Amino acid sequence: MRHTPLRRDDRAIEGLPIRLVIALVVGVASLSVMMNMISGIGGLAVTEVDAQPTPDVITPGEQTVSIRVVDSDGNPVEGATVVVKGATARLDGIETASTGENGTAEIEIDPSLGPNQAEGTLEIDIKPPAGSEYADQRANTVILVVED
Repeated sequence: MRHTPLRRDDRAIEGLPIRLVIALVVGVASLSVMMNMISGIGGLAVTEVDAQPTPDVITPGEQTVSIRVVDSDGNPVEGATVVVKGATARLDGIETASTGENGTAEIEIDPSLGPNQAEGTLEIDIKPPAGSEYADQRANTVILVVED
């Protein structure tokens, strides 16, 4: 058996940089997946908000609707922006208002229905306060507009 000095042994030297690059790429990809999983866990702590319009059935014409924004436990949400827009009923533009301390926003609306249309809906969107743990990802209660 013949021994070669280590300084002349070049069997694995050429492949080493490629192996390091592959290990680095796999490591970064694995770290990215783990970080996404951790941030996804934080996303589960978000509280969904819902709208409770009063009245929820109205007739065409100018009127004030009170919309209460609550969290999943029924507590009022202060500082949320309530957006009301036409869905199958018509509104001239989009109406917005912010909720007060009691979680309620008062919005002046003037809905109308099309010809031969007996009913329609107005859509309510909620923009939670900036920097809060609230989110509005599910559909909210709609306001039903019915002909007299």
